[in-house]
Amino acid sequence: MKKIQDFKLKTYQWLNDENYIFTLQSEEDIEAVEAGMFAEIEVPNASDVFLRRPISVLDVDYDNKSLSFYIKAIGKGTRKLGTLQEGDPISLIYPLGNTFTIGNIRSALIVGGGSGIAPFVMLGRELKEKGIKTTFLLGARSKEDIFLTDEFAKYGEVCVTTEDGSLGEKGLVTQHSLFSDGSQFDKIYTCGPDPMMKAVARIAKERSIACEASLENMMACGFGACLCCVTPTSDGRNLCVCTEGPVFNTQELAWSI
Repeated sequence: MKKIQDFKLKTYQWLNDENYIFTLQSEEDIEAVEAGMFAEIEVPNASDVFLRRPISVLDVDYDNKSLSFYIKAIGKGTRKLGTLQEGDPISLIYPLGNTFTIGNIRSALIVGGGSGIAPFVMLGRELKEKGIKTTFLLGARSKEDIFLTDEFAKYGEVCVTTEDGSLGEKGLVTQHSLFSDGSQFDKIYTCGPDPMMKAVARIAKERSIACEASLENMMACGFGACLCCVTPTSDGRNLCVCTEGPVFNTQELAWSI
């Protein structure tokens, strides 16, 4: 059930100069959150930031009434969120959006780039609990931009590509040997920059593998009212990513793949 709920900043964990994880805690029980869902986070004490920021939920702890988020400080709002102090109040609208589907599969490939890795901690855990063999493929420019590998390793094999070759295989995620060594997967999940997701979706289509992508469109309201997150579909419809997504079957999207 969607609700507005007050939280307080519990902890920060800076991963480098631009990326951080923060955990928010509430006095109320946490609503049910599934992998792929997001929250609209208020940026408190920021008169020049009017809109909430849509951020995927990294993890949830129902016992401690807390939610964690992985954030890349690339804009005014996300940078200001990174200046808050522990104990500061933060309002959330959550849980928003849909979730990944699993179905009857035996193996899965999860491809994440940049802040697109955020939904995959919860997804990886769910896949492991269901006995599904899971491989994570993480891509970034360099090793300084690769995060959460230890966390993902709890749920499956972790592979890495970096554009400069400083960690894992050199190149883009779609150039990883996983795509050329005959590895077989029943389903692919992806989140990250649009060009990366489209390239992954193209490979999935060529190999007749089901593929779901979590889109990162601008989502100002989270309720489908502002229409700024609309994405076109293959059948000519225009859907709001915040309400119909953010997770879509890539065959439903109007992508040139």
